Amino acid sequence: MNGQRLAIYDRPGAEPAVLFVHATGFHGRCWSQIMGRIPERRSIAVDLRGHGLSSKPESDYTWSVFGNDVAALARGLGLRGVTAVGHSMGGHSITLAATLVPEAFSELILVDPVILRPEAYHGRRWDPHFARKRRDRWASADEMFNRFKDRQPFVQWDVDVLRDYCDYGLVPATDGDGYVLACSPAVEGSIYEASALDDANLYDRLGTIDIPVTIVRAHRPMDTHPAMDMGASPTAPDLVAHFRHGMDIQTQLSHFIPMEAPAMLADLIRGHHIVT
Repeated sequence: MNGQRLAIYDRPGAEPAVLFVHATGFHGRCWSQIMGRIPERRSIAVDLRGHGLSSKPESDYTWSVFGNDVAALARGLGLRGVTAVGHSMGGHSITLAATLVPEAFSELILVDPVILRPEAYHGRRWDPHFARKRRDRWASADEMFNRFKDRQPFVQWDVDVLRDYCDYGLVPATDGDGYVLACSPAVEGSIYEASALDDANLYDRLGTIDIPVTIVRAHRPMDTHPAMDMGASPTAPDLVAHFRHGMDIQTQLSHFIPMEAPAMLADLIRGHHIVT
């Protein structure tokens, strides 16, 4: 797709499908616990470029690139009328994709999509992000899991989601010494640093999205720049007003909503009322 190889996880079920798009630094298998709770629907999860088992180019990690990749994926798979669920940068990506390939989508569920206030798009990169300093090399997924399970923010996660995050978030190191993160710290950091580059013009397109859009956000707004406070919501507080058919749900959770409450999101996808 767009010159890159994108890994997908496609579980059979009834159409229309549900398309899942992950956040910066994650991978498609982080949705497995939600996919397993909607067995009646076909579910497709993607590893975005630079993540998981997908291609890892040296550059071009601006946020609009990911939205264009999702649009290309929708065209390539011939998707029609899907429910698209995107977390963080994944939510931003499916929003852009819905303006490019509107026939592919019937509903968007934007899980804290990091569509910032318009004035935040100042066209400059943020300073180097702390994600660049993440530990990259691990002896095994078990080591990673045991290191994280009692630490913030992972201690708040559903334990099976954390297990999936670790089990599928590593790839063999090229030097043969253990494993490294499937999304390298350099790539993860560069994506966060580019969050203010793309583009305030997205707001001009939001009104063209003529399908239901549900925004699910963390319990309080972020008052620092994006990705500095994962307990809060970096999404513009008034984003819902820019959609024709928007609904906003504020939870009591952190920005890591799919990791903390997979059952809640599965209920939302199935059209059930959720308690936040």
